[in-house]
Amino acid sequence: MEKLEEHFAHFIGVEAEPPRVARYDVNTAMIRNWVEAHDDHNPVYIDLEAARATGRRDVICPPAMISTWVMSGYRRYREVQQLRADGVTEDFAYSRLLAMLDDAGFTSVVATNVEQEYFAELYPGDHVTAHFTVESISPFKQTGLGHGCFITLHKNYANQAGETLVEERFRILRFNPNSQETPA
Repeated sequence: MEKLEEHFAHFIGVEAEPPRVARYDVNTAMIRNWVEAHDDHNPVYIDLEAARATGRRDVICPPAMISTWVMSGYRRYREVQQLRADGVTEDFAYSRLLAMLDDAGFTSVVATNVEQEYFAELYPGDHVTAHFTVESISPFKQTGLGHGCFITLHKNYANQAGETLVEERFRILRFNPNSQETPA
């Protein structure tokens, strides 16, 4: 494990992958779908007059929806799966880190938490880009799921003018599913 941990420093502070650029501008149809799916009744998300009554120029996007704009979609997932089946891996820092952990038996993942800090509201017509950096990797430790390490990605979501909208820390546990301790 120590030998593997020695490589972690090479990933810290490095761009995890190329920026993810939203496929679509922020739009009212997707906002409406989101709020209906989450049973969110805040009128500033779907009612122009209610939004204007609060001093806004238009309806706004729910802040927690930020990551949906840069999701790759199922087609991208299938493309990556086909690359892997062909024995090809992407050459990004994050994919290299995960491949290194995979090779050492740390093949399972669970998201453990997310922290977001909001700086500006998103309006219809805005276009989102996310920049990902590997912020930290913990030493290996024994968890209830198995032996593993915590990886924190720092995500900066910006609008088309380059203004920061949201900063996010997304933490996962990458673990070896065959290393669970059995209760005594």
